[in-house]
Amino acid sequence: MPVRGDEERWTETELAEVRTRLDGEIKALRAEILAAETQIAEGDTSDGAGDDQADTGAKTYAREHEMALAHNSRDLLAQSERAIARMDAGTYGICESCGKPIGKARLQAFPRATLCVPCKTREERR
Repeated sequence: MPVRGDEERWTETELAEVRTRLDGEIKALRAEILAAETQIAEGDTSDGAGDDQADTGAKTYAREHEMALAHNSRDLLAQSERAIARMDAGTYGICESCGKPIGKARLQAFPRATLCVPCKTREERR
């Protein structure tokens, strides 16, 4: 695993901890997605007969909110699965933009990171 010049090399234990954390997040995200999809599907069964405009609007808002949460969870799931794939491929910890090490501390704080801090800062300014 690549590290910046001012950091200690990754130990097997540290890498295993990150992988375990990602595996746990993947499991939790899959459960969240399933729960959200179930709730969305159950919300679609009501015909809305007798609802006034406020009730219909509230139901629509709640459904769209659940759909947005499910979408965000799917994005996080994809990022977590990609991080595991990068570990397996030996590219974990390498910035996808500049090819330099992302930084051990950054990856320990945010294991799904694909960009080093300078590249991420540049991306956010655009």
